[in-house]
Amino acid sequence: MGNKTPLYPCHLEAGARIVDFAGWDMPINYGSQITEHEAVRGDAGMFDVSHMTVVDVSGTQAKAFLQHLLANDVDRLDLGKALYSCMLNEQGGVIDDLIVYYLRDNFYRVVINSATREKDLAWIDGQASGFADLSIRLRDDVAMIAVQGPNAIDKTLPLFADYQQAALAQLKRFQAAEFDDCFVARTGYTGEDGFEILMLSEQIVGLWDRLLAAGVAPCGLGARDTLRLEAGMNLYGSDMDETTSPLVSGLGWTVAMKDARDFVGRAALEVQQAEGLQQQFVGLVLLDKGVLRNHLKVVTAQGEGEITSGSYSPTLQKSIAMARIPVGVSGQVEVELRNKLLKAEIVRLPFVREGKSMLNKEGKNK
Repeated sequence: MGNKTPLYPCHLEAGARIVDFAGWDMPINYGSQITEHEAVRGDAGMFDVSHMTVVDVSGTQAKAFLQHLLANDVDRLDLGKALYSCMLNEQGGVIDDLIVYYLRDNFYRVVINSATREKDLAWIDGQASGFADLSIRLRDDVAMIAVQGPNAIDKTLPLFADYQQAALAQLKRFQAAEFDDCFVARTGYTGEDGFEILMLSEQIVGLWDRLLAAGVAPCGLGARDTLRLEAGMNLYGSDMDETTSPLVSGLGWTVAMKDARDFVGRAALEVQQAEGLQQQFVGLVLLDKGVLRNHLKVVTAQGEGEITSGSYSPTLQKSIAMARIPVGVSGQVEVELRNKLLKAEIVRLPFVREGKSMLNKEGKNK
């Protein structure tokens, strides 16, 4: 038996199929992964993301510590804003990707992945040495629901008090608001609009029930994966890890190197840039019949590459993938599937933005 979130009884009551995910018993679906995917693209769905690890970083040296720890620069943040970043090792490999929220003076909230929890916490603690006025607090007392979809905000706002509704209605993408009893961010992992809502664990079941009553569909990890793939969002352990650089993982935009800030991994990234990158991160759309899967070989005129994430896209009704291939390759490539070479078209990411295809009828970018 694995770890269970406070919402585990709700999943059983809703008929969820439970699977092990990084040591947690989590719902993969509640009957139909495609129906759940379509609910998020067309209306509103919710995900139990209470397995994610929440860490509060505070103190007068909190900003300096995070500027050292992260490849993106928290000095860019105004109060109430969020920032996506990678946390790198000295070789420039990705220890984890995360979101950091600047909530109050000298106070930040960091949300990291569940699968990397123990190594992340150990790394953060190790890097904290030398920062005297710094507090790092693991928040095991909270749980979180992500409400996503074009109608997510309209269905969620009425569940809050009037004064909270007014504040939440003003939030823009990648902004957050704090109340006495909850934290709400306009962020997500689906390519749709919506909220991620964090509350004390004993309060989260009540929120789940109110969302159900408001017509928000429960959705599992299966739909979450196809949604994030369509949106061109990386999954740690598939699209990047400690052996891969953000510069060859489609995450160069998250690395802030324009100033002299000396963050962990910067020197290694500078060497990579000076030597020239040998790989690029691209989207693929399969032109033949089949389904693209993780780790399939990509064959190009300039050498081989590999699919990092692949699946069937319910929105596009095509097989899609993200892949790491040699620099300079464009147009069509071949993917090796069951000893056959299938044709695929290279496209820009994302495949889908807010429910709309970014491809034309031929499977190329518009």
